[in-house]
This record gives sequence, C-alpha cells and structure tokens, in this order.
Amino acid sequence: MFITQKQISRRTVLKGVGITIALPFLDAMVPAGKAWAKTATARQVDRTRLVAMEMVHGSAGSTTLGIKHNMWSPAETGTKFDLSPTSLTSLEPYRKYLTIVSGTHNHAAEAWQAPEIGGDHFRSSSTFLTQAHPHQTEGSDIHAGMSIDQIFAKEKGQGTPIPSMQLCIEPVNTGGGCAYGYACVYMDSLSWASETEPLPAIRDPRAVFNQMFGLGGTVQDRTHRRQANASILDGVMTQVADFQKQLGAQDRVKLHGYLDSVREIERRIQLVETKNSSGEQRDLPEAPIGVPDTFHEHVHMMMDLIAAAFQTDLTRAFSFKLALDAIGRTYPSAAGKAGDAPFHPTSHHGEDLKKMEIFKDLNTYHVSMVPYLAEKLEKMQEGDKNLLEKSLLIYGSPMGDSNLHNHVNLPLFLVGHANGQLKGNRHVRHTGAPMSDVWLSALNMLGVEKQKFQDSDSAMDLNEDQVTEQTTTA
Repeated sequence: MFITQKQISRRTVLKGVGITIALPFLDAMVPAGKAWAKTATARQVDRTRLVAMEMVHGSAGSTTLGIKHNMWSPAETGTKFDLSPTSLTSLEPYRKYLTIVSGTHNHAAEAWQAPEIGGDHFRSSSTFLTQAHPHQTEGSDIHAGMSIDQIFAKEKGQGTPIPSMQLCIEPVNTGGGCAYGYACVYMDSLSWASETEPLPAIRDPRAVFNQMFGLGGTVQDRTHRRQANASILDGVMTQVADFQKQLGAQDRVKLHGYLDSVREIERRIQLVETKNSSGEQRDLPEAPIGVPDTFHEHVHMMMDLIAAAFQTDLTRAFSFKLALDAIGRTYPSAAGKAGDAPFHPTSHHGEDLKKMEIFKDLNTYHVSMVPYLAEKLEKMQEGDKNLLEKSLLIYGSPMGDSNLHNHVNLPLFLVGHANGQLKGNRHVRHTGAPMSDVWLSALNMLGVEKQKFQDSDSAMDLNEDQVTEQTTTA
C-alpha cells in the first residue's frame, strides 16, 4: 500500500472491520527535500479550524453594575489589560491567543413585534451564529438564517471526510413548540445549513466517536466490542506495525502518541458507559449511558474529540452548544456558593451585588472549560505551526443581561491566531456595534470573503486597539 521514500497521502487511513482511523499529519506526508511552505501539502494542510461555542444566559458583567466591577471584560482595552477581576482569569496562560470583544449587541434576538415580547430565551440560540431574526412559529414553517459555521463548512470544509459537526451538552428537542410561540428547534439549534434547515447536535460522546472513526459492521459486532471493552485499535494493529516501517523515528513517536490518545478517549467513554449501566442512581437519569453526569467531564470528553478531529483533519468546523436557555442545572464543581446555584434562577440576580458575584462565579466556571481545548491544540504540531495557531475558537452568548433579557454588552471572546489573521493579546471595545460585524470579520479570517453578513456591511478590525461608541438600534 505504501512505498518507501514516497510521499504518503494526507488522506491515508487505517482500516479494519467496520473501522476507519484517519491519521495525524506526519513528516512523511511532505515530499522529501522540499521546504514546507513551498509544498502542495502545506497548502492542503494549512487550513483554519473553527469551534463556535455558545453559553446561554449572558454574563454578570453585562449589566451596568457588572461593567463597573469588570465582572466580564477588563477595564483596559489594548494589550495591557488585567483579567484578574473578570470571569476570564483562566485564560491568562493563553493571553497571547486571546481577543476579547466587548460592547456588541444582537439585534436579531430582540422582540421585533408585540407577540414576541418575553420570548428571548426561546429564540436567542438560533440567532447566535446566524444573526437572523427567527420567524415566530410553533409549526413547520421555521425560518432563520445560515450560520457562520455552515457558511465556512460549505466553502472550506468540503474536502474533509466530515464537512462539519454539531455538539451539545444538554438534551435537545427539535420537535413541537416550547414557549412564547417558538418552535423548540430555535432554542436547540446553533447551526443552520440554510434559512430553513437547522442541524441537530450530538450529545453522546460515543455517537461522536463512532461517527469520527466510521464504526460500521453489524449491530452485534458493535455491541460485542462495547460489552468486552475491546478497543477499535485491536482491529488495525497489524496494519499499524506494517505502516510504522515506512516512517522515521519522529513520525513513529507521533503516531504512537496519537493512537494512545484515541485509546484513552475510548477507554474513558467505556468507563462512563460501565458506570452508567451499573444500576447505580445517576445525576442525569435521562441521559444516554455514554454521557457523563458531571459537566466538566462531559465537556472535556467532547473537546478531546474535537482536538482529535482537527489533528486528523476529519473536519474543520464545530459548533458546540454548552447549555440550554432557562435551564436550572447546578454545577457542583464551580467555586463557593456557585456550586449549589441553579443556572437560570441565578442569572436573575435583580442587580444585587452579592447575587451577581455568585453568577459571576458560574460564568468563571463555564469559561474555565476553554483552556482545556486550547492546551490540547497548542501541543499539536502540524507543519510549522501548532493547531491553536491555526484555529479560531469562539465563545460567547446571544444574550447580555439575562436579568432583563436584553441583548447588549454581549460576552464574547476569541482564542487562536486563525492562521496568522488574528494577533491575540487584545481587548477591543465597540459599544453598540452589531455582533454580526465580528462574524463578518471571522468569516474573512477563515478565508470566506464576504462584504456583508446580515445587518453588517463592515467587518470589525480585531487587531487594532479601537474603542468606538455607536448608537444601538432597538
């Protein structure tokens, strides 16, 4: 299958019965004796990756009092900002990759007519990546807009085995109506392939793992493998041994490390499934057996899969919905009183400073998930850059002050250099600017040239220390 001294294809895979394992980038995939930047491989591999993460309920720092106390954004703009008072303290080790954008608004999520008043929680998520105002309906005539991850996937992801993937932490209910005249699909879906095509998200890490590694075969084969706690790698080890003979020492180390990481992800999924099928009482009794009961373990497992998909170029686009609006879930691992605080009720703090501090601690806990993925990507080298340099991680909310259900002063930051398009170590404040300005800039950084996106026809410059004040359109 492989010839010594010949270049190995970037799309080389290992195959077993019902299994397909894509490989990480290896030095053997570059023609011998050629400089990296001048190779066709570099042009193929140097593709920017996108992860768009949404956390509902805005932030404590989106209120007048929260802004005064710098509960979300630092006081200073430019490069000499202090993260210590904010909910972003966990991002300090990745400061050189961090771009904070404060002051934007989301006009699409506002009530445009009287019947829509009060329905903010039930339409907001559909506007986050689309910046399109959803048609109020509980029927099948849903209508929003194409999301930025799908615009990117359509133009830049068609050369990958999986153009895009959609993940979530909480259960989704894409059928029927939820409240205030809105179909549940608006509340559950970040990604829209078109104005009328919301894409369902996957909650179960096992399902994501199976999709990534092409687990086919019969139902009996898959069930037997799961019950025996067997690894998918068992079916390809002979191929691995033969393949390694074609590789240099450094590539063999990289391949061994990658396969170990796949085995570790699989082992952790198996441990969760074993525990959850033991008959012991679960914190999340309605969840599939592959879903961990703890939030951080679930998020980290999904991020392990994201990193593995990026490492093997299986896909370049993820959306990741971290919570549902109006959810009352508690997060015991959060600091202090926040560990017992139900998410949605805590977001309605009445502008009471003590209650806001608890909500801020919840925000801090949620943000602390992001460095886990940043660290994994930074450690993955691909050609002349690491994968965090080649990625754009977006984290934000379509809601600002959830105590008032408004959509101004939105919490938003980006991590990564987007293949040199984003400098990092920067806080820019554009008070009153539409979030769509940021998305237009993001699309351009991702290599999708657009002059306009929804209500924006001006891409925001995220590499300059700008402070602007605009009048927010109600």
